[in-house]
Formats: sequence, C-alpha cells, structure tokens
Amino acid sequence: MSTGNRLTDAPPRVENLAQMLQFQDKAIVSRMLVKNAAGSVTLFAFDAGEGLSEHTAPFDALVIGVEGRAEVLLGGEHHDLGAGDTLLMPANVPHAITPTEPFKMLLVMLRSPAEAAK
Repeated sequence: MSTGNRLTDAPPRVENLAQMLQFQDKAIVSRMLVKNAAGSVTLFAFDAGEGLSEHTAPFDALVIGVEGRAEVLLGGEHHDLGAGDTLLMPANVPHAITPTEPFKMLLVMLRSPAEAAK
C-alpha cells in the first residue's frame, strides 16, 4: 500500500492480487497500491451488480482482470474482460464497467509526461 509517493517501508514481498482485497456485499472496494507523479495503481473489487457508469478520465489507463468477469464499454464498443485479460483505455474516451459476476481488476493510470510534470 502506498504512503504518499513511496511504497511502505516494509521489505518487498510477493502478494497475490486476488487475495489482497475481498468482495463486500453490494459494494465497490478499492485499495491504492502505488501513487506518484507518473500515475497510480489501484486494485478494485466489484460485487455482482455493482459497476461504474459511463465516464471519461484525463489519463490513459490499463485495466487488468484479476478474478471474475465484466463487460467494459469503451467508446461505444463492448469488451468482455476476465482474469488475465487486459484492455488499454485511451484518455478522454467514454467507458463504463459492468461486472457480470463478482469482479476484481487492477487499474493502472498512466499520466502523460506533461501531466506528470504539473
């Protein structure tokens, strides 16, 4: 877990993404793993029936499926995402996430060099 711009002072260790965050009834749960000027890495757990409505983000993002399945609407096109699948979502393109079962994903936000310098 991050503290400001640094990872915790704990020694490096291998962790299992699927076990780092648990599903909660009728909720979306998140845990920020890294955050710095270049972007962020956040783990999400969506209960079945929970999702994110269509929105845009000012940064490119890489979605990595960890567990379960979800439909991702990206720029009007539907993508089925499961464990081990990735999808690059370009900045400013409308997208939504609709889990078809409990779903965990890793979201890697990538700031442009100009944004990171701000």
